[in-house]
Amino acid sequence: MSVPASASASASVSASRSVEDALTRLERTEGKIHAWVRVDADGARAAARRAPDGPLRGVPFGVKDIIDVAGLPTECGSPLRRGRIAEADAWLVERLRRAGAVPLGKTVTTEFAYFQPGPTRNPHRPEHTPGGSSSGSAAAVAAGVVPLALGSQTAGSLTRPASFCGVAGYVAPVGAWSTRGIAGLSPSLDAPGLLTATVTELAAAVAAVDATTTEEVPDDIEVLVWSGTELADIEPPMLDALHRTARALGAAGARRADLGDRVPVAELTDAHATVMAHEAARSLAAEARHPEALSTPLRELLDRGARSSGAEYRAALETARAARTRILALLERTDVILAPAAPGPAPYGVGATGTPVLSRCWQLLGLPVVTVPGHRDPDGMPLGLQLVGHPGRVGRLLGIARRTEALIAGHPPAIG
Repeated sequence: MSVPASASASASVSASRSVEDALTRLERTEGKIHAWVRVDADGARAAARRAPDGPLRGVPFGVKDIIDVAGLPTECGSPLRRGRIAEADAWLVERLRRAGAVPLGKTVTTEFAYFQPGPTRNPHRPEHTPGGSSSGSAAAVAAGVVPLALGSQTAGSLTRPASFCGVAGYVAPVGAWSTRGIAGLSPSLDAPGLLTATVTELAAAVAAVDATTTEEVPDDIEVLVWSGTELADIEPPMLDALHRTARALGAAGARRADLGDRVPVAELTDAHATVMAHEAARSLAAEARHPEALSTPLRELLDRGARSSGAEYRAALETARAARTRILALLERTDVILAPAAPGPAPYGVGATGTPVLSRCWQLLGLPVVTVPGHRDPDGMPLGLQLVGHPGRVGRLLGIARRTEALIAGHPPAIG
């Protein structure tokens, strides 16, 4: 994904060429997938000419339209934010610029990063949803327009579209990366993240954002397998992908076991919904005064949150706190949880974005997640798996994810 920089002049030309190539790909695909809200071609060209030397010099990237880029509108998929110009870059955009990357424009988000979809289509089959809320970012990477795009997650807003579009995704541990410049929905749950075509590229992008995070290649791996069947009807191709991957990890030398009842996922999923509604009602209190401009799903969320009591909210947070203590201890003894990233492939239709139910528990616990692409169902639609790790061991999580990706692709590295 990086653009080599052997000399300043040649690097500038290379960065400019990368931007022009991305603009060409965008023009060729946008009429089909509708991933972009606003393309800043002139701004990207200027940024490419002055891009600093860095690991991502000249890499064009898309920015989910709840994340600020200085001088561009941040409209959050809602008429209530139309024309609001960002005065400064979000922290994440600023970090990527320092690494030499170039923002190409803003990608489609669902309304305020909740459920109401925008116009984006799945690049694999336009009649299917790309997922949400990071729909435009996932589709732009899947279509090959940009090698990198920014997303966010409050429930399953990055993991799910990564799975549906067949790309790699990283959700940072809650609180690990600043959310400055990101229009939030639920402060206890919101986390930024990245989308790339492969886990290898994902690890490079994470390291560019946070140089203290370097991918580790562990010699000994223990994987806990969770099917998610207590929360959703997991479709047979997804279950098959999960179990084949678990067996492949075992054959490569990893130790594996079932997660079982060591994590109260149903209780935590309910607690997530309580926290999200309560905080969203307060984050969007000004917008709630204009219900005619809000979608039905968002109005219902804000109404539920406004009715929730402080006692219910505090009880949900305490449930999360107690469970987090236990799961961090578990992930110190083991390594990762391997699970479906969604119940199945992207559903038919573009009026909804699918369910985030398989991500709610892990987001409430503030854990880092990597979506690993590579599987397909019998109709050729992508199936993603998620690896959930310890927030203090992100490098190890990325290393295990890359090995998992290689196994899925049929290039098994030995473990141990």
